[in-house]
Amino acid sequence: MTTAQTSQASQTSRTAPARPPELRDFYEDPAVPVASGTPRSLRQARMLAEALTAERAHTILDIGCGDGTAAAVAAPLLPGHRLVGVDWSQDALRRARTRLPYTVRGELGDGGLPFGTESVDAVLFSEVIEHLVDPDAALDEIRRVLRPGGHLMLSTPNLAAWYNRGLLLAGVQPVFSEVSLRAIHGRPGREVVGHLRLYTARALREFVAAAGFTVVRLEGAPFHGVPRPMRPLDRLACRRPSLASILLLHARKT
Repeated sequence: MTTAQTSQASQTSRTAPARPPELRDFYEDPAVPVASGTPRSLRQARMLAEALTAERAHTILDIGCGDGTAAAVAAPLLPGHRLVGVDWSQDALRRARTRLPYTVRGELGDGGLPFGTESVDAVLFSEVIEHLVDPDAALDEIRRVLRPGGHLMLSTPNLAAWYNRGLLLAGVQPVFSEVSLRAIHGRPGREVVGHLRLYTARALREFVAAAGFTVVRLEGAPFHGVPRPMRPLDRLACRRPSLASILLLHARKT
């Protein structure tokens, strides 16, 4: 969701070290964006709807739900299933409760999600992983709560997006990357959203597979922040996920 997930960044350490106060304050700031673009939320929901069987209701967690916008967009495509918004930020959850019937506070550390082992059918993990201090612990915790064969629908910005390749050649900081929580330095854009880690398509595949998942599908999605004259090119790049602005990955628990 860029960034419906921003609230999760500092919760993923297995040993739960003290979290930097300035980082916690950053993610609790109501001014920090906590909603992703609608097009990518719809694409992700369609991918999940195609993957789920219709024989029974499924429990789906939207981890890093932010203000609930992305889950609300996905809900009509997932009728009959129980969609639960999960976030660490109390401010985000207050807003999410206006859009979602079920919300719960949870963290992405060891046992930090308030759900039993192998109790969940699917996880939406939209625009969260790029904000995490410890993404390994996050995927371990997601894998714990997923049933065998459960679905992980993950989205994240692409470090190797088509325009970032050109920017790097020109010596410009890539879009989506950030060197400070206080201001933008050396790259296009004006919003600080707290990105700590970025992935290419290859790195994301390898990382998710190493965490005990089987990658089923990888697609691209456009980025709403691309200037209007360049949006046709951005949509065209989605045909090759390695060049797309946003990576949409579907994996299953091995």
